[in-house]
Amino acid sequence: MSIEIHQSDAYKIAEVNSEEILINNSEEGLQLLVDLYYQDFDKIIIHEKNITPDFFDLKTGIAGEILQKFSNYRVRLVIVGEFTKYPGQSIKDFIFESNKGKQINFLDSVELGVEKLSK
Repeated sequence: MSIEIHQSDAYKIAEVNSEEILINNSEEGLQLLVDLYYQDFDKIIIHEKNITPDFFDLKTGIAGEILQKFSNYRVRLVIVGEFTKYPGQSIKDFIFESNKGKQINFLDSVELGVEKLSK
């Protein structure tokens, strides 16, 4: 795992890069959050490929557990990936509603993520 920093005078964003799944459950999500939070990051970009596919099956509850932790710590999160491959209206609605706000967003590029988090 490596962290790429996107920074200006106004913001500091951590982009998490890895070739493997880093978040398989809420405990691993919390650990990643806390590790970055204590390095003074309150804005994080993580790639869809680094999160268990079960996250995107809302029936498992993993998404809710993980995203609640980000909300509790007031850490903004962008998940970058291709989300159209996930079937089901509930995940589509969840992504749509999340993208209306600023706390959790699902976007298709790091550039859009940096732009969203820098506002």
